Amino acid sequence: MKTIALIGLNVSLLGLFIFLLTRRHLLTYHHQRRLWLTYLAIAVICWMDIFGSVFYAASEAHRFIGNSALVFIALTSVLIGFMSPRFTEIAEILEQHKIIGGGVYSFSYFVLGPTVSFIAVASIMVAYTITACISAVSAVGNATSFTSYSQSPDIKMYLALGILWAIAGLNIAGIRQNARFTFGVFILAAIIFLNLIVSGLIDFDRLGSWPRLTEAFASAAGDLERGSWLTHYGNFVHHISFCILAYAGIESVIQTAGLVRNWQDIRKAYWFLVLTGILASPIISTLALTAPFDIGLHTEDLIAHYATILNGIEFGIMVAALAASTLIMTINAAFVASSELIERVAQRYRLTWLIATNRRHSLYRVHLINAAFFSAIMLLTSGKQDILAGMFAIGLVASFCINMGCLLIYRYRRGTEEIECHTSRFGTLIIWIILVSCFVVLAVLRRQGTALWASVTLLVLIIGLLVSRRHAPEIKEGFKDDITADMIAYLIESRARTVHLFFRHGRETEHGMDERAPGLERMEPGINEWNSVYITFHSARAGVPPKARRNHFRFLLSKHTFFQEMVYLLRLVETEFPDRHVVVHIGWPLSSWLDRLSMAVMYSKLIRLPWLFPSFGFIMRYTTRVSIPLARLGQEESARPTVTVKNKEGGHTPSSTPTDSGQHPA
Repeated sequence: MKTIALIGLNVSLLGLFIFLLTRRHLLTYHHQRRLWLTYLAIAVICWMDIFGSVFYAASEAHRFIGNSALVFIALTSVLIGFMSPRFTEIAEILEQHKIIGGGVYSFSYFVLGPTVSFIAVASIMVAYTITACISAVSAVGNATSFTSYSQSPDIKMYLALGILWAIAGLNIAGIRQNARFTFGVFILAAIIFLNLIVSGLIDFDRLGSWPRLTEAFASAAGDLERGSWLTHYGNFVHHISFCILAYAGIESVIQTAGLVRNWQDIRKAYWFLVLTGILASPIISTLALTAPFDIGLHTEDLIAHYATILNGIEFGIMVAALAASTLIMTINAAFVASSELIERVAQRYRLTWLIATNRRHSLYRVHLINAAFFSAIMLLTSGKQDILAGMFAIGLVASFCINMGCLLIYRYRRGTEEIECHTSRFGTLIIWIILVSCFVVLAVLRRQGTALWASVTLLVLIIGLLVSRRHAPEIKEGFKDDITADMIAYLIESRARTVHLFFRHGRETEHGMDERAPGLERMEPGINEWNSVYITFHSARAGVPPKARRNHFRFLLSKHTFFQEMVYLLRLVETEFPDRHVVVHIGWPLSSWLDRLSMAVMYSKLIRLPWLFPSFGFIMRYTTRVSIPLARLGQEESARPTVTVKNKEGGHTPSSTPTDSGQHPA
């Protein structure tokens, strides 16, 4: 029966892959004079990372949580499955803002600025570093599993170092794997692994795996039943923390967003990963962890040894060779991804000397630095897989936390007005809480990994802050906006008795300034282009908003808060125009829940403005966007309600119905 099933499986797979290889534009295509990768090519490249982690993640999870590891690897796959649409959401957000590639670094820089982005860079660099190191150790462990060198740790470490420098040399020479080569390895891996899964399912009862599976579920249920609900959650997070290594590489898809045309391809790639790699990993882990052998003696060649038990030593050698080649490709992917990340950071901060290329257009300096750093970590840990796994987990979870945290902040600030693909904010909050809890658990239990992550983070943060003081793009961005002298000179020319200052949200100038301001002039007698100015404060990382009209002035928020900048500007106007009446117009927030909350917090400061500037008038307003025909404007003028703000001296400043929708100062 087993032979017949395997023959049928291989014939079906052979026919499927022959059909796929005859399809046009399977992996690449040209559009507008540029070569693009398809979603399948991106998915296969990232699938290899997830596939490579199977060879060491299951044994490491079993080392720390025992037989229940196979249950929690499956639960972790569910968590990763819920995270995948959120990575797609991040890809669309980056595309909407013309930010191509960069992944967690670009997104954290866009949402939280340079300081947090350096922490993200550090976390990602730790993840790439340990990916290369642990993959080299696992590749050597699988390759030597059937030789006498399997019991010599020193030789295995030297072989791992040799692999790291060999991959660095290939990258320096400009030799890289392409999508077709990766797809060929994927075909071979899919055939061998599906044979492994089918053989394991057929022999599941013969190997006596059912009692071990029942014991694993009983152990997992016992861990989640003892104590209070807080204990249940603690045990759940503890076990998830040690299983998350099985899905390393899931965030790599958004790192490669610059290779595909749009975010829809990223979404398809994630669906492919969910339906293949994320489902296959718990199945393979379950089969291997319920097999009748001592797992502790085969932590480095778990899958290869299980294949030997199933179909003999020949099949075991095939799986070991596949594991070694796949893990070597994972090392190369870590070199390429880390060099691309460093290149993006260097381009942003204009460190051209670091990203100089050789005759083969290779970032040779970056590759040499990476190889030296990877080797230092390998020597520091003596090539021990358990120590490397702890370091890997802390960096991986940290990058997940930053991704989900930035997505939460973005969604609560801007809602869904800019994106088509969006997920539940409450669900994202739950995922973020779980990930932060995992980070805390790993930080407490994996102290060596925590020390490495903290050290590298601190080192990168210090270097980044020192570099950003001289080369930050914010310095260049500051020269693009307006200066207060321009606004003062503009108001001096008007000679109007009353001056109107309209504070506007930076995002709303794109769709509201040039449409609502003309209506404001018609509905408010006495307000025109010469006696009014529109003021927008913006951050450097968001860029200078477009100048909607000649009386629109954009000012950079540097080290001060909006309220401090506002007070400074009003003091300047008060000094320059002591004989004029100044009316300050502040809009009403409608854009998102966080905007309304921030406005409520800021109102406690804004309410002090009439006491700070008793000679000024202050108006907070909101008006519907429905336009009123000019013929009816005069008839309805008398019916409009008024808003009055009382100043310190007891005077009142009347105002007509507000005319600006959704505007607010911050």
